[in-house]
Amino acid sequence: VSVSGSRRYLALCGGVGGAKLAQGLAQVLAPEELTIAVNVGDDFTHLGLPICPDLDTVLYTLAGLAHAEQGWGRGDESWAVHAELGRLGGPDWFALGDRDIALHLRRRQLLDEGLSLSAVMRELAARLGVAHAIVPISDAPVRTCVVTDVGRLAFQDYFVARRAEPVVRAVEFDGAAQAELAPGVQAALADPDLAGVILCPSNPYLSIAPMLAVPGLRPALTACEVPVIAVSPIVGGQAIKGPAAKIMRELGVEPQANVIAELYRDFVDRVLVDTRDAALVAKDARCLVAPTVMRTAADRQVLAAACLSLIEQLSGCAPPGP
Repeated sequence: VSVSGSRRYLALCGGVGGAKLAQGLAQVLAPEELTIAVNVGDDFTHLGLPICPDLDTVLYTLAGLAHAEQGWGRGDESWAVHAELGRLGGPDWFALGDRDIALHLRRRQLLDEGLSLSAVMRELAARLGVAHAIVPISDAPVRTCVVTDVGRLAFQDYFVARRAEPVVRAVEFDGAAQAELAPGVQAALADPDLAGVILCPSNPYLSIAPMLAVPGLRPALTACEVPVIAVSPIVGGQAIKGPAAKIMRELGVEPQANVIAELYRDFVDRVLVDTRDAALVAKDARCLVAPTVMRTAADRQVLAAACLSLIEQLSGCAPPGP
């Protein structure tokens, strides 16, 4: 329990579901109370530009710029460059909107000037009016590769070009063993005022596992003296978004919400599962029920409040003030 009275939280996330809860947390916690650490396993270079899908999804979501229906990309987008690229015979399998390209160009420029990815995200967030800290899990490249029935595929080749159709045999993370946790992540984990860690409802294999593959994170979570909780991305045996349930089945795992508790059994104290999975609570004492499906902004805040309330219960501390 913090002696200063300040309580801070670390959220680990990737993808659309993670970004939604991150936004909910940002709406109920002050900027100095929240660090959002984001997966970089999806990152790749396209047309010479550094593309960071999960970082940008979180950035656009917190900035209020994300496409409301699809959850990724920008809502106020145009596609002139993409259309012209295709007309000129360029690779148009990965869709980049005009405003999105501007962000990637700026990131390329800043990286070429010698800034770290963490520093670039601070600059981009400030420009888009986001005060909460959005940090990559590592400033070094960590690249997810999917071993499938048609060979070993780079993540975006598997996920976008092949629409996640190949059968998954294993998931590997190139560069992870040589990577280090980004300074912002290290600082959050070592903060004496850290009150809890929240794993957002993100794909356990494609979003959370790449982060856990960076040396130091899993041991730090295992040794954590504050509550570590997770929100299951599986609801009613299916993933709300993305191929998590499909990958689970292909890896021989039954896609049920309580599987998350088993995947993270060495460090997670409790897992929030959706109300429709309430029957699982009787099977696994680590699971608790909350409305985890976030269709509206209000849903995101409700789930964020449930996460903070659970951490308070587990730690025996008073809830954070408004």
